Amino acid sequence: MKIGILQTGHAPDELTAASGDYDVMFRQLLDGQGFTFETFPVVDGEFPADAGVADAWLITGSKHGAYEDLPWIPQLEALIREIHHRRMPLVGICFGHQVIAQALGGRVAKFDGGWSVGNTEYSLNGTPLRLNAWHQDQVVELPPEARIIGESDFCRNAFLAYGDHVWTSQPHPEFSSSFVDGLLQTRGKGVVPPHQLQAAADILDQPTDSHRIATEIADFFKKVRT
Repeated sequence: MKIGILQTGHAPDELTAASGDYDVMFRQLLDGQGFTFETFPVVDGEFPADAGVADAWLITGSKHGAYEDLPWIPQLEALIREIHHRRMPLVGICFGHQVIAQALGGRVAKFDGGWSVGNTEYSLNGTPLRLNAWHQDQVVELPPEARIIGESDFCRNAFLAYGDHVWTSQPHPEFSSSFVDGLLQTRGKGVVPPHQLQAAADILDQPTDSHRIATEIADFFKKVRT
């Protein structure tokens, strides 16, 4: 199965030598599952010819907001709607989670409650788990077809599903603790309140359930659909 990665942002230059860019993180997260991958850096204006060039799709995170006036976002939304219309498997993470909701009729905004960063507790399908978060934006109004499958105390719409072919996550299963540490020292400074940066740094050594979400995403992609 070929997974098309729609890359909507780049990791900080200071961190890519150790972690790779965002598409590399997903290739590593899903390694060993029998997938092949092709990256389309849509953030740089490079799009696939159409939705049919891959068997399934994954949209990455980004430093941008889904509501920003950027020329590639409406084109990405049109592609999302094409993928959705074809009922092809589609996964969205963080920005991907948000832009899919926006493209399908929901609304994304900066959350009045501020930021969520670092190791965070969620519930997915009624089961607790911990994943790394890095966001202020949230899906604040659901699209008509979306159903909530997971949440946190901070983020009501943390995991969404649409039919049996779209699955999205606000937190980042692809972010390692070392990468979050790098974000705390780069993109976080002067943006995220210092007390939140320190709180996230204090629990960097706690484990996450990224492996569980890797299996969840792989099984979702491989699911037999009628």
